[in-house]
Amino acid sequence: MKTFVCSFLVAAFLTAGSIYDFKVPGLDGHEIDLSVFRGKKILIVNTASKCGLTPQYEGLEQLYKKYQDKLVILGFPANNFAGQEPGSNEEIGEFCKKNYGVTFPMAEKISVKGDDTHALYKFLKEQAAAKGFADPVTWNFGKFLVDEKGELIATFSPKTQPMSDEILKYLN
Repeated sequence: MKTFVCSFLVAAFLTAGSIYDFKVPGLDGHEIDLSVFRGKKILIVNTASKCGLTPQYEGLEQLYKKYQDKLVILGFPANNFAGQEPGSNEEIGEFCKKNYGVTFPMAEKISVKGDDTHALYKFLKEQAAAKGFADPVTWNFGKFLVDEKGELIATFSPKTQPMSDEILKYLN
C-alpha cells in the first residue's frame, strides 16, 4: 500500500506541470492542442474587442507574421474587464478577421480571473507567481511568454505593445 501511495503521488506530481498538457477549443471550432507548439515560443494574450487596447490585435498579427517560424500567438477572448468582450465566439472571430486580419490561433471565450478562471490561466498565474513575475492579467491584453521547452520566461503588462523591444528581445 505504501508503494502504491508513493507511486500515485509521484505520478500526480509529474503530470501536473506542463503547458503542453492543455487543449482548448478554438474560435473556429477546432481544438488547439498546445503540445503541437513544442519547439516554438508561445505568447498567450487575453483579448477583448471593445477595449482601448484592442488595436494591439494589429501588432500581435504583425509579430505573428514576422516570427511565425519560431513563435505562435494564442489569443484568449475574455469578458472579465468592464464587459469589453460581450460578443459570441462567432462575432469575436468575425471582428478579429474583418478589422485586424487576425490569422493567429484564437481560443473560445474564457474567464481569466475570478472563481471561474480557466485552468490554463490558473496554471500560468501559478507559474508566474512561483517565478516572481508580475501577474499580467490586470486588464485586457496581459501577456505570458513561454519558451520552446514550455517554461514561462516572462510576463508583460497589458500596455506592453506586441512589437516593443521588451518582447522582441526574446525573439531576436
